Amino acid sequence: MTKEPDFTIGIEEEYLLVDLDTCALAEAPEALMQACVDDLGDQVTPEFLQCQIEVGTRVCATIGEAREDLRRLRATVAKHAHSHGLAPIAVSCHPVADWKQQHHTDKDRYNDLEKALAGVARRMLICGMHVHVGVPDRDQRIDLMAQMSYFLPHLLAMSTSSPFWQGVDTGLASYRLTVFDNLPRTGLPPRFESWSDYERSVGALINLNLIEDATKIWWDLRPSVRFPTLESRICDVSPRLEHTLSIAALTQCLTRMLWRLARLNQRWRVYERFLVGENRWRAQRYGVNEGLIDFGRKELVPFGDLLEEMIGLVESDAAVLGCLAEVQNAHDVIAQGTSADRQRTVHKAALESGKNADGAVEAVIRMLVEEYNADL
Repeated sequence: MTKEPDFTIGIEEEYLLVDLDTCALAEAPEALMQACVDDLGDQVTPEFLQCQIEVGTRVCATIGEAREDLRRLRATVAKHAHSHGLAPIAVSCHPVADWKQQHHTDKDRYNDLEKALAGVARRMLICGMHVHVGVPDRDQRIDLMAQMSYFLPHLLAMSTSSPFWQGVDTGLASYRLTVFDNLPRTGLPPRFESWSDYERSVGALINLNLIEDATKIWWDLRPSVRFPTLESRICDVSPRLEHTLSIAALTQCLTRMLWRLARLNQRWRVYERFLVGENRWRAQRYGVNEGLIDFGRKELVPFGDLLEEMIGLVESDAAVLGCLAEVQNAHDVIAQGTSADRQRTVHKAALESGKNADGAVEAVIRMLVEEYNADL
């Protein structure tokens, strides 16, 4: 019998830096980055834009271990940012910042990216959250990727945190995805029959010198280039640490649930990308507020009902992985609303209290700063 994978977990988050006085975006001083590196080593790196900073947990055996590591990463970045009059916010778009006023980080990788993608890259004033789940067998990774794609819209819906763009309420819960989808090689992953099929397809682009390696493939879910993991990349970054952990725990448990089905010679039905893409759009547009399509039942189902079904599907897996509390805490996203919902609520309340447009945006950003620090 094939040994069960450990389903280790790793979480990567990207943050924006804001000025504590003005709430405007701010570029990371070199001294700030150096202080973070001194404390965190290679677990912290600059991102494409100078106003961004990225962290990544170690390979964690449990979600509890991931909590401690991510809390430490968030707290360290916040501490050093504060000493420079700045604060990190874990949100996918700054409500009013203009991408044309931002500068990209002067590193070969980012210089090459800006040159290759031109104006599309320069608009990338967005942050995301990636969850790695350990699946050592390469063919199994490809098989699980096809089945896991069904649940990506559900994970996106819970994470949505980017309703505003350049001072405008976009009407979307995740405007970040609209910006990101302008890049090539994004969106739902294609379906491959095997690891060799995947390698052959990616190799066609590498052999033509169109990309140097598979890190330039940015699907919503992909086999990681650096680790023996399946990497979910669809989610907005969540301001609240506990919401991040709930989404990560669901990702880990769904992966194990699909593996468990395979042990029973069963599998989740793989639907056409066209159909899953419709749910992806609904999650991007509405978050958790208008429901998603249940393709088996052929009807729209409220998100709260879908969440209950997902929790039921993975309950035994969550028990084995030790993350039942985090999975159950996903109910809190429904109860309190996604970050996109909360941002709109604060913005509306500020306007109704007599604040002008600038004051309403400042209220949103100060709320985001508070939420980042709430669980540290």
